[in-house]
Amino acid sequence: MIFEEYPDREMMYLALADTIAQQLSQAVHADGRATLSVPGGTTPGPVFDTLSGVDLGWAHVAVVLNDERWVPETSPRSNTALLRARLLKGAAAQARYLPLYADAPEPESALQVLSDAIAPHLPITVLLLGMGADMHTASLFPGADLLAQALAPDAPILLPMRAPGAAEPRITLTAPVLRDARHIHILIIGAEKRAALLKAQSLPPIEAPVRAILDHATVHWAD
Repeated sequence: MIFEEYPDREMMYLALADTIAQQLSQAVHADGRATLSVPGGTTPGPVFDTLSGVDLGWAHVAVVLNDERWVPETSPRSNTALLRARLLKGAAAQARYLPLYADAPEPESALQVLSDAIAPHLPITVLLLGMGADMHTASLFPGADLLAQALAPDAPILLPMRAPGAAEPRITLTAPVLRDARHIHILIIGAEKRAALLKAQSLPPIEAPVRAILDHATVHWAD
């Protein structure tokens, strides 16, 4: 793990956006394509705002969420809706979006179709993750019903996930898919998250799921 500490959040957001833009641009020029995977929530919003205006060859970039709540895009709980509002606009509107939701009652009903659409765009070029104070990342929650399967080396691309702290079913990229990304960044803010990160380093992934990715990541932190 590489730990990057910043004097303030604004500097962190700008530096992280610049790093991600450079890594995507380099991949587009070298390989003709790139894949960006990002979290939902409001924390990465300022990074998205900056990235959306950068001309880095977005027409050759596929974008996929780390995870999604199993709700339609019209729901205020939808990560997809937030992503369209903050990232998939301006120059980044040219990117190809790979959804993690389909019009089906349960994620199990659409798992194969969604996985098949993602497969050609793997491995992920740049992965941006968040982390909860409970040490979850993506929808890999401690105590989740299929966590052990999602952490396994032979896990499929996607798995549905239900956890005590999650209000609705989720769908998530699994640990091997996340871990295989070429560049991995974890964005955290505040003393509580820093303490959780330190705690996670001494725990197994089944107790601290972020641990499954931590050794391969650069962590970006500001108070």
